[in-house]
Amino acid sequence: MKTILLIEDNGEIRENTAEILELAGYSVLTAENGKKGVEQALEHHPDLVICDIMMPVLDGYGVLHMLQKNPKTREIPFIFLTAKTERSDFRKGMEMGADDYITKPFSGTDLLHAVEGRLRKADVKKQNFPANLQGLHQLMQEATGKINLQSLADGRNVDRYKKKQVIYMEGNHPLRLYYVQRGKVKTFKRNEDGKELVVELYNAGDFLGYVALLEGTVYKDTAEAMEECEIAVIPREDFEELLNSNQEVAFQFIRMLARNVSNKEQQLLGLAYNSLRKKVAEALMNLNRKYNQQPETPFTIDISRDNLATIAGTATESLIRTLGDFREEKLIDIREGAIVIINEKKLANMIC
Repeated sequence: MKTILLIEDNGEIRENTAEILELAGYSVLTAENGKKGVEQALEHHPDLVICDIMMPVLDGYGVLHMLQKNPKTREIPFIFLTAKTERSDFRKGMEMGADDYITKPFSGTDLLHAVEGRLRKADVKKQNFPANLQGLHQLMQEATGKINLQSLADGRNVDRYKKKQVIYMEGNHPLRLYYVQRGKVKTFKRNEDGKELVVELYNAGDFLGYVALLEGTVYKDTAEAMEECEIAVIPREDFEELLNSNQEVAFQFIRMLARNVSNKEQQLLGLAYNSLRKKVAEALMNLNRKYNQQPETPFTIDISRDNLATIAGTATESLIRTLGDFREEKLIDIREGAIVIINEKKLANMIC
């Protein structure tokens, strides 16, 4: 049950508002002035604060200021309850960090809609969604209650790519978002000598090409099919409309991108300092995490040694020698060119 703190100096309004909230299934704390309201918030950490502006002892602006100064209460959604409708009052409250206004007189429906909306958005902000299609589905469901991001790809034109065919090229301007319906895709960067470094791997259910769309810049890498793929093409305008229509969606999308940046930093650190054995083991475990659909069975990946070498950040010859060592140590097996991970635990311990 969600707890709401109601701070209102008018006894009749306070009682009526509390009754409406309680009938809707909320637990309600009340305070008759700002000072007591702050004390209640610090003691109980409610899920939402509804606060009048004009009050004795400490007004609503003072309450908001004190709650935002405290790390334990600064993230609590805050709604002003006020009869003041001047534009300057709205602007002042929003600049201070208020999430919403309810203007007196109000109906029970108006009150509950505002409360439900703020609580739902607060729940979205608290959650950490996986940086993949599943996470984006959860995000859209939590933020909107009904929209599924995969619907962006429904009914779109589907392009088919052969193995090693380029999907988009580094330096080109992005015009669309790509959704992998079938197959595996890698993105990579190539230096002046032509040596590749794999930046990211994608599987069915993943979106790619969104970083350049968000930045408004050119592609910083090249995307290439690792096998035959089917890719749904989503116009840039539809993607931007999704982000612009819901602030919480954009907020969570940024958080997921930030986690991707952290993963890239760890990847670069490993490429710079890990031993050859660690690099190859980490590449195999990354493939296992990305593409293993049945974790309870040994994972088999049919990948060219050149591709695996670019993922590991090493020369193909060095990779082949290391795979031979792993095979002798019974960490992996190689069957008709495909690599089978037979001792996942030891490989994982190798990169810890």
